[in-house]
Amino acid sequence: MAAKVTTKIELQYGDKQITEDQLVSLAKKAYGKKDIKSLDIYVKPEESKAYYVVNGDVNGSFDL
Repeated sequence: MAAKVTTKIELQYGDKQITEDQLVSLAKKAYGKKDIKSLDIYVKPEESKAYYVVNGDVNGSFDL
């Protein structure tokens, strides 16, 4: 059995930085509901925005 790999993702751009956990938290807050089964996040640093898709259906965005 393969050992579990611990990972950390942090996006750094300009004078800002944001972690994967922060992105997930902001997307959940922007969505505002609890019925999340899947969450895809697309980060566009040049726009200072992130876009999300919840459950393959609902989408939206939030400022970074």
